[in-house]
Amino acid sequence: MNPPLPEVFIVRHGETEWTITDQMTGRIDLPLTPRGEDEARHVPEELRGLEFSEVLTSPWARARRTCELAGFGDRARPDPDLAEWDYGEYQGRRTEDVVKERPGWSLFRDGCPGGESPADVEARADRVVRQLREAGGRALLFGHGHFSRVLAVRWLGFAVVEARHLYLSPAAVSILGYEHSIHTPVLRAWNREAH
Repeated sequence: MNPPLPEVFIVRHGETEWTITDQMTGRIDLPLTPRGEDEARHVPEELRGLEFSEVLTSPWARARRTCELAGFGDRARPDPDLAEWDYGEYQGRRTEDVVKERPGWSLFRDGCPGGESPADVEARADRVVRQLREAGGRALLFGHGHFSRVLAVRWLGFAVVEARHLYLSPAAVSILGYEHSIHTPVLRAWNREAH
């Protein structure tokens, strides 16, 4: 009998003050709001009864705290590749304000001056995908909105720019997996809100 195909559960961190204001948070280590903490506490409802061979978290406090409140903090291993996109000069800015200055700008196509390019983020996502596929089993990741969207499209074999078509709510759970064989990666579920 063949071993089960890898399956990856992705949890975006709970709400922060900058989630509310739509500011690009990136490498600023903001705490969860009280609502964000409550959202994180409801994540286990979505994961009830599942066993995970590996639990990974972004090194940023908002993802680590979501992991802890969801009940997985004692098992989680920080992975710097799960960190949010480095927005460089655009950190703290709102996308709509950047687009006023740079009409047509897209994070997933253009990246950020002084920060990461789409190729930089793609390389990190590809390392995570490779690691998860080699490890097999069911993995649980706690991370961020933009990076998790890139991770999903790279899992599927699509270009980073295609991540613009995915939306991810705070504390939502998404599942990456396969249909029938390792040759057919799929989104098994996307943006399931347990709160």
